[in-house]
Amino acid sequence: MAASEAQSETRRLLIEAEIASERLVSILRMAVALGLLLFFALTVGPFSDLADPMQRRQWVFAEATMGAYFVVGLVVWVLGQFGLVRRWMIWVTVTTDCVFLLLNIWLSLANTGLSGQDVFVLPPVWLVPMALAFGMLRVDPAVQVYIAVVLVVGLGAMLDLGQPPGPAFTGGAGGVAFFLSTPPNMMRLIMIALAGAVLAVAAFRTRALLRTSIGEARRRANLTRYLPAQISAELAEGRVTDLRRGRREQMAILFVDIRDFTAMSEGMTPEEVSEFVSDFRARLSRTVQACGRMIDKFMGDAAMIVFPAGPDGGHAACCALRCAGQIRDDMAGWSSARGQCLRVGVGGHWGEVFSGVVGDDDRLEYSVFGDTVNVAARLEAMTKELGVPVAVSRDLLDRAGPGAPGLWRLLGRMQIRGRDEEVDVMAVDVEG
Repeated sequence: MAASEAQSETRRLLIEAEIASERLVSILRMAVALGLLLFFALTVGPFSDLADPMQRRQWVFAEATMGAYFVVGLVVWVLGQFGLVRRWMIWVTVTTDCVFLLLNIWLSLANTGLSGQDVFVLPPVWLVPMALAFGMLRVDPAVQVYIAVVLVVGLGAMLDLGQPPGPAFTGGAGGVAFFLSTPPNMMRLIMIALAGAVLAVAAFRTRALLRTSIGEARRRANLTRYLPAQISAELAEGRVTDLRRGRREQMAILFVDIRDFTAMSEGMTPEEVSEFVSDFRARLSRTVQACGRMIDKFMGDAAMIVFPAGPDGGHAACCALRCAGQIRDDMAGWSSARGQCLRVGVGGHWGEVFSGVVGDDDRLEYSVFGDTVNVAARLEAMTKELGVPVAVSRDLLDRAGPGAPGLWRLLGRMQIRGRDEEVDVMAVDVEG
C-alpha cells in the first residue's frame, strides 16, 4: 500500500510539473509570436512589394499563423491563471503547434509555386527546432517523440521525392540544385528525426532524474519526520552515516513534566486530554524554539530538551538555565489562562552523553543516552518532594559560569536514585 501511495504521489507531482511547464510554454509561445511578427515587420516589411499578390498572401499567411499561435498561448495562459489546465491539453497544444507550422509551410509552397523539394528554403521550416525545444520543456519523452514524428512525416509528405528542385534553383544555379535534391532533403529529415530522438532521450533522462529526486525527497522527509529540525538539517546534508555512528559530547539536559497529570486526566474526556496535551506541547515547543534549542522527544505529558555544548559550552549551559526559567513562567501563565492550578517540574544537569540517530530507513530517531540524562530525569522527579519548580545540578551552574541567569541556592548534596555519587542540587525558586 505504501509503495502504491508513493507511486501515485510521484505521478501527481510529475503531472503538476508538466502542467507548470505548459503554462511556461504558453508564455514563451506568445513571446515568440510577437517577436517574429515584430521582426518580420521591421526587416521583411520594408523590402516587400504588397502590390505583388504572392507577397501579399505571404504576409497574410505569416500574420494569421503567428496570430493563431499567440491566441493558443493566450488561451492556455488564461486557463492556467484559473487552474484549469489539464494534462490532456498538452497533447492538444502540441498538435496545434505542429499543425500551424506544417500548414504555414504548405501554404508558403503553394503560394510561391516552389517545388516540394524546395521546402527547406522556406523560413517557417526553421521553426522546427523551436517546436522540438518546446517539447523538451514538458519533460515527457512521449510528447517529444510525438512532435518529432508529426513534423518528420508532415515535411516528408510535402517533399517531391525523386523530383528535381523547382525552376528557381535549377536555371543557372550551379550546385545549388543538388543541395535541394532528394538525398540532401532526406538527410535533413533524418537530422530532424535524430534531433527529436536525442531530445526524447534527454526528456526521458530528465524525467528519471526528477522521479529520483522526488523519491529521495520523500525518503528524507519520512526519515526527518521523527527528528528534531537541527538533526533534519544534518540529514539533508547527507550525514546519515555520521549520525548513525553516534558521538560522545557534552550537553545540558532538561526534563519537563506536568505534575499530577494522571489524576487530572481522570476527570477529562479523551478529547479534552488530547486538547490539553497538544496545547502543552505547542507552548513548550514555542518556548524551546525561542531559546534556539530542540526538544529531543515528548513522552506523554513530559519532554526532554537537549542543549549541545557546540563551540561554547558555557553559552549552552546558560541557555538551558534561561530556558528552564522561561518554561516555569510560561506554564504559570498558561495555568492562569486556563483558570486551574497547573504545575510543572523542571530538572537539569550537565555532563557527557552519547548522542546519535538510531533506527532503519523507514524511521530514524535521535536519541541521547547516559548518566547525564538519568540525573536530569531524577532531578525533575525530585522537584515535587523538594517543593520547587526547577531543580538543577551544581554541574550545570558551574558550566554556565558567572553569567548564569537567576539567583540560585543550594538545597543540599543529595543521593540520586540509581547513582552512587551524590549531587549538589540547586533551586531557583520555592513554590508557595
